Amino acid sequence: MVTNFDLTEEQQAVRDTVRRFARERIAPIAAERDRTGEFPRETIQELAEMGILGIGFPEEDGGSGGDTLSYILAVEELSRVDGSHGITLAAHCSLGVWPIHAFGTPEQKARYMPKLCSGEYLSSFGLTEPDAGSDAGGTRTTAVLDGDEWVLNGAKQFITNASYSGVLVITAKTERTASGSRGISAFLVETDAPGFELGKKEDKLGLRASDTRALSFQDCRIPKDALLGELHRGFPLFMKTLDGGRISIAALALGIGQSALDAAVPYSMQRRQFGQPICEFEMIQSHLAEMQTEITAARHLTYHAARLKDAGRRHTLESAMAKYYAATVTMKATTLAIQILGGYGYTKDYPVERYFRDAKLCEIGEGTSEIQKIVIARELVKLYA
Repeated sequence: MVTNFDLTEEQQAVRDTVRRFARERIAPIAAERDRTGEFPRETIQELAEMGILGIGFPEEDGGSGGDTLSYILAVEELSRVDGSHGITLAAHCSLGVWPIHAFGTPEQKARYMPKLCSGEYLSSFGLTEPDAGSDAGGTRTTAVLDGDEWVLNGAKQFITNASYSGVLVITAKTERTASGSRGISAFLVETDAPGFELGKKEDKLGLRASDTRALSFQDCRIPKDALLGELHRGFPLFMKTLDGGRISIAALALGIGQSALDAAVPYSMQRRQFGQPICEFEMIQSHLAEMQTEITAARHLTYHAARLKDAGRRHTLESAMAKYYAATVTMKATTLAIQILGGYGYTKDYPVERYFRDAKLCEIGEGTSEIQKIVIARELVKLYA
């Protein structure tokens, strides 16, 4: 594995600490949690105690400091052992906490950031709806101001961490006559708000220990000051949130892809056919070479996008490229890992079938691969305009 990516000592320390924790505490339970779908509450709490749930956020806001790349390294190392842990952290930090940090009022930040960064509870991001997935501008959830309260009605779908969240960041239409993505606002909804209900837990292909549920708002009342950011300007807020969130999904993909390579190489060295290790066969060497090269390239793209975000520079193009490429590479790497292990790879005796199932989400979540291509092409045209 190539390890020289010009990481600082602090970044290396985060990577090594999370790597050690993942191997010692998460690896022994990953397969069982995948089988049962049970949320890993204990290990998530241990990560909170280590300061990982607040990584990337300043200490004055209750965070543990560090930068975006340190956080990305943490997601990658968790995902290298178990994607469910990786996506739990990614959804919490990038989608739930970051918009509060970036767009919240001083009062909102003081109310929520310390509790979120300490792990008192998690946060969720409610954008997707039953009829509004890739077409996020098609939001049908509404928010109507009634005196000193907003009244929410609608539903959200496929929301990560929902059962363990204390506060949700959601979108709702506040200007009904506005078309498309206009007239949408963002809100903070505490999960004990009257009129809010959780839906059933989804029975998923992969990332099965991650909590994913629907949300329902039936005349749900929240305070007037629960508006996050500017009125009718929620859609740009969410797009900026997704720019950073896509880097974390790229990191999720990197960890899963690396785990596939970590399984395939030793197996190819030990497995003998026709009197020699299969790693000496040209076709197997071709598979391994492609996996290593493409995962390394995806890592460069992902770390570069994280560094741009840390520098406060625009990173819409770079995050979309990182997410698209890392997801594509990881789906290929997990497929090749199963191919290299053959029949064993198809069984639950080896973890590569779990990696394969977990990898698929990376091509869907936070914008499908098709949407990433649209984003990349649009940003590219801007460069030539």
